[in-house]
Amino acid sequence: MAKKDTVSTNSSKVSAQPRLHQKAREIQAYGTVSFLLPLELEEPVRLEMTEQLNQLLADTITLRDLYKKSHWQVAGPTFYQLHLLFDKHYGEQNELVDTIAERIQLLGGVSLAMAADVAETTQIERPPRGREEVPVQLSRLLDAHQVIIRHCRTLARRASALGDDGTNDVVVSDVLRTNELQVWFISEHLVNVPLVMAAAPGVAA
Repeated sequence: MAKKDTVSTNSSKVSAQPRLHQKAREIQAYGTVSFLLPLELEEPVRLEMTEQLNQLLADTITLRDLYKKSHWQVAGPTFYQLHLLFDKHYGEQNELVDTIAERIQLLGGVSLAMAADVAETTQIERPPRGREEVPVQLSRLLDAHQVIIRHCRTLARRASALGDDGTNDVVVSDVLRTNELQVWFISEHLVNVPLVMAAAPGVAA
C-alpha cells in the first residue's frame, strides 16, 4: 500500500491567527504604469496622462478638504446657507476624487492617496489653520477652482490630441463641468447687492 504524501511545513498551515506587522517591497512604484494592458494606448501616453491626472487629483483632494474646512468654520449671518452649500460641494468633490483616482488606476498607474503626498503636489495655496471671514473663504475657494479649471482645459486638449478619449471625457464631463457649476454658486455670494432696499433708479451700485 502506497504511503500518502503529507505536507507539514509551517508555511502551508491554515490558521485563524492574523499575520501581523507584515512588510514587503512595493508591487508597483509610483510614477510607473503597467505595460500589459490591452487599452490601445501606448505606454508613453499612459505615463503622461497618469502624471497629469495625479496633479489634478492632488488639487481636487485639496479643494475638497478646503470645502470641509469652510463648512466647519464659516460664521456670520449666512452661516446656515453656506454651511449646507459647502458640505454639498464637499460631497461632489469627494466623488470626483474617486473618479480621478480610478481613472489613474485604470490606465495602469498609481494614484496619490496620502495627505503628505497631496500637500507636496498640490498647486493650491495652503490656508491658515484658523477661521477666516466669509468673503475670504469664498475667494479662496474660487482661486482653488480656477487652478483646477485651468488645468482641466489644458489636460482635456492634450488627452484628445493623444487619443485618450476616456481621460478627455472624465476631465470635461465630470471634473470641469462640476467645477464650473460650483464656481457659479460660490461667486454669486460675492455679488454686492442690497438685501432689504433696492438701489434708486439710475444710481449705479
